[in-house]
Amino acid sequence: MINAIAIDDEPLALQLVSGYIKKTPGLNLAGCFDNPFDAIEFLNNETVDLIFVDIQMPDLSGLEFTRSLVNGPKVIFTTAYEKYALEGFRLDVIDYLLKPFSYEEFLKAVQKVVRLIRLEKKVPEQVDANNEFLFLKSDYKIRRINFNDILYIEGLKDYVKVFTRKSDKPVISLVTLKLLESKLPETKFMRVHRSYIVNLEKIDTIERSRIVFGKTYIPVSEQYKDRFQEFLDKNFI
Repeated sequence: MINAIAIDDEPLALQLVSGYIKKTPGLNLAGCFDNPFDAIEFLNNETVDLIFVDIQMPDLSGLEFTRSLVNGPKVIFTTAYEKYALEGFRLDVIDYLLKPFSYEEFLKAVQKVVRLIRLEKKVPEQVDANNEFLFLKSDYKIRRINFNDILYIEGLKDYVKVFTRKSDKPVISLVTLKLLESKLPETKFMRVHRSYIVNLEKIDTIERSRIVFGKTYIPVSEQYKDRFQEFLDKNFI
């Protein structure tokens, strides 16, 4: 099943695309939004495979929205303006649907996405993930971050701050906390708050349901308290 969302500031256009998604086998309408900002917030917390987005919208255009995506879903533009086609394909969008478009045109665009996703699944991984390090893009550089050096990670909307024992300054990268969490080994790292992940092996002090790293106090929220307590119980004398 392909999870799809629709973004359009025109109610009728949004209703049309949402209806097309609902009636198409293999597609699941995960959400529909009349502005890209609500969609960005949704993408930070949910898995989406395909986005149908209008180009001309106030405050943030579909082009600007697509440029902001990091390792994002597949994108299909829906617009009344043909002049943006070249720019759209420069952004590697899957297709460009010119309003008003029929369900047949919509379906052809979706089939391109289905074929591409199937092809990507057939490509084997050349290098396996490891439990020692990962690479993060930061300040126009690609930085290797050893898991053993990480103290904790703070998530701030669309980017993260990775605090390590090697430097007082965090490594800042434009990636969501959710995506980074999926790349970390579960045996070493635990999310203890909506905005924080900690390295379990680096915890020295816990004070009043807060994990202490130097002068930083990281709260353990109610949502993650039971899991963290289970970790403590297994390692408590």
